[in-house]
Amino acid sequence: MQILLTYDRLGSRVRSVGDIQVTYDRLGSRPSTLGRWQLGYDRLGARLRSIGPYGLDYDRMGSRTSRLGTWRVEYDRLGSRLRAVGPYRVEYDHLGSRVSRVGEMRLSYDHLGTRPRTVDIPGDDLAEADLLALYFVLHHIHEVEDRRRSSS
Repeated sequence: MQILLTYDRLGSRVRSVGDIQVTYDRLGSRPSTLGRWQLGYDRLGARLRSIGPYGLDYDRMGSRTSRLGTWRVEYDRLGSRLRAVGPYRVEYDHLGSRVSRVGEMRLSYDHLGTRPRTVDIPGDDLAEADLLALYFVLHHIHEVEDRRRSSS
């Protein structure tokens, strides 16, 4: 099964994951729902704290997610790239710059190679766990891109 990721007119915000809509707050700066799930943030509104019933915990410095619900979130030795979200291994392309797989899900990018455009999923349905892992990785990719833009 192939799922299309759609973006807003500027191409910076995910609008849907297949049939699952992503809505944004009044200012349009941060996602507020993923389908039927509410997205919760910390008091300052900067860090994602929950995706529906699944809480996010952060490391001691508060900069990296350490848990998503009951799943551990693992990073590479330098701590900058995701390696796993619970049972979902995160793999990168041969240059190591773009996520190519999340578990059994395969990501394909747009013609510029900057945004995930489609997700190939084995089987006929996007399971709740698949959606949770996929959205978390998409959120992480977006955060990394925002950091790159702001530091240049």
